[in-house]
Amino acid sequence: MDRSPAPNRRTVLRGAAAALASTLPVAAHAAPVVPAGPATSRLTLPSGLQTGDVTSSSAVLWSRSSADGRLHAVLHALDADGRRLTSGGRRRGREAGEDGRPIRLRGPWATADTDFTARISADGLPAGTAFETELFFEDENGRRGEVGIGRFSTAPGRRSDGAQTFVWTADTAGQGYGINPDVGGMFGYETMRSLAPDFLLHAGDTVYADGPIAETLEEPDGAVWRNVVTEEVAKVAETLREFRGRHAYNLMDENIRAMNAEVPVIATWDDHETTNNWWPGEILEDDRYTVRDVDVLAARGRRAWQEYQPIAESRALSPGTGFEPQRIHRRIERGPDLDVFVLDMRTHKGENTDGLEQRSTPMLGEEQLQWLLQGLRRSQATWKVILADLPLGIVVPDGEGQESIANAQDGAPLGRELELARLLAGIKHQRTRNVVFLTGDVHYCAAHHYSPERAAFTDFDPFWEFVAGPINAGSFGPNEMDGTFGPRVDFQKAGPAMGSPRDGTGQFFGRVEVAPQGEAFTVELIDANGDVQYTRTLTPQR
Repeated sequence: MDRSPAPNRRTVLRGAAAALASTLPVAAHAAPVVPAGPATSRLTLPSGLQTGDVTSSSAVLWSRSSADGRLHAVLHALDADGRRLTSGGRRRGREAGEDGRPIRLRGPWATADTDFTARISADGLPAGTAFETELFFEDENGRRGEVGIGRFSTAPGRRSDGAQTFVWTADTAGQGYGINPDVGGMFGYETMRSLAPDFLLHAGDTVYADGPIAETLEEPDGAVWRNVVTEEVAKVAETLREFRGRHAYNLMDENIRAMNAEVPVIATWDDHETTNNWWPGEILEDDRYTVRDVDVLAARGRRAWQEYQPIAESRALSPGTGFEPQRIHRRIERGPDLDVFVLDMRTHKGENTDGLEQRSTPMLGEEQLQWLLQGLRRSQATWKVILADLPLGIVVPDGEGQESIANAQDGAPLGRELELARLLAGIKHQRTRNVVFLTGDVHYCAAHHYSPERAAFTDFDPFWEFVAGPINAGSFGPNEMDGTFGPRVDFQKAGPAMGSPRDGTGQFFGRVEVAPQGEAFTVELIDANGDVQYTRTLTPQR
């Protein structure tokens, strides 16, 4: 496949900064992001459009209306040159869209109950096919609103060579660094988009509901960071409206909207969609909160997250509103050479203790652990990517406790490490090959190789873990490693503590190229300016 170079940093800034400066005023109390009252004019798309969880035969289409309206989608199959296929009459053996006829889909009504968001599941699509999408809402009088144009491609089919590329990252709008018109907004997203990936994996912290965004923020070097602000991001999120406002805020950024229109997303959540380092049952001691029960906050945060994500979990797409309670962990089939397993390391997580319990304490929970092992065992794909919202061997302190799996002790597994030991041993014993972990969370990039020859626990096969992020947040790290599973730091790079996204050098994403027939899995770690920091090519075990 062609590999276009990332744009020069100055090129990104010239276009994006000019656009943002002219369209996004800085105001301490902008109008609320949730529309109110009946539609008085043509419906618009205030948060753009998204596609998500795209497989070889399906996709989820998402958008948000300015008021009550019914979501509609029109899909046009494209030829190799990006032109719409023309209709020549449907012939036998052709799948939907292949004959040049547009696919027309009618979705649910978007109302205040879902913050005017709606999704459509498009099924039965031909594999390896590029589509141009038109998304719009119709009001109660059948009047068509603004039409949003996007593109996506279904995953390769069994008869193709399986080649594809994707990017992954984490940590958007954290530590008070929001949309800054002076630097071109969240320009790391434009850098990712310019590489024309087939999809984006977001490893969590898609928003920072616990991090107020002010008009200005002093950076560590004394420079002043200037944010676009809205009422909903001015304080920690506690109400459903405030949680929704966090997601709507990020979608004000032109870089994110352009990325979403062209690159399907597969996302999970982590802690900041609710509050920092939370676990179920926690009672906060943070004076910024009037609601201290984390379970209440998490329910609101989860609802807002799922309303704003184009997620394709069957329970979420069953008859009803389309937003019934859903499972976040899921498998996304990406053709003959790639399966993506999305983890949820937050919903079933135990308390952040010191991690030294003799018994196993949960991170995934038993149901998710067994689901993952079974899915890996059944997978016929050459490469199995596990998207984890927390790292495996990095020590992530939380006061006197531990936020992630590692407990900062290099000996035999204890606490949460016992659950990871079961997973790794299970992968070995069922002879699952070519498993790669991708993650974020720690605000720096790294490459780790785990091997039993260096480990206290030895019942597993060697594997790689790659870390990327932040994409628009403060930088931290690097952190210490826990030696229980024998990690070797092959590479790591971090920006200065609480460093801003301004110059892009402390902001990171990863890029993966899956070669034809899965013969290679090449990982690059790249900064927000498009400069490659590290490359590693893996070859499959057959």
